[in-house]
Amino acid sequence: MSNKPMMILIAGPYRSGTNDDPEKIAANVHFMESFALPIFRKGHIPVLGEWFALPLLALAGSKEIGDEPFNEIFHPIAVKLLDKCDAVLRVGGPSSGADLMVSTAKDKGAKIFYSVDEIAEH
Repeated sequence: MSNKPMMILIAGPYRSGTNDDPEKIAANVHFMESFALPIFRKGHIPVLGEWFALPLLALAGSKEIGDEPFNEIFHPIAVKLLDKCDAVLRVGGPSSGADLMVSTAKDKGAKIFYSVDEIAEH
């Protein structure tokens, strides 16, 4: 058992397999969010990069995925968030963005989980 709760970034597909369909993207976010409560109930702090990026994108005037504000904010804020995270939970199917979060987290020495069951109770 760790001596403090971990902050765990939940990383999964955002755009992958959606053809940028807003409903499919929302379903991907909901899927990632479905892991947040189980992580919290294990005594840890769950976070999604989207929770930080999406409000900032709106404030920056982003109109579509891939525009200048999106590219300025979306992945960069998640990478910065990893400086504060102790671990990443990689969920879902293929995603270059989620894989980037995993490789960046590994480089920073964070733990990588592939199932909520791998995360110890705090």
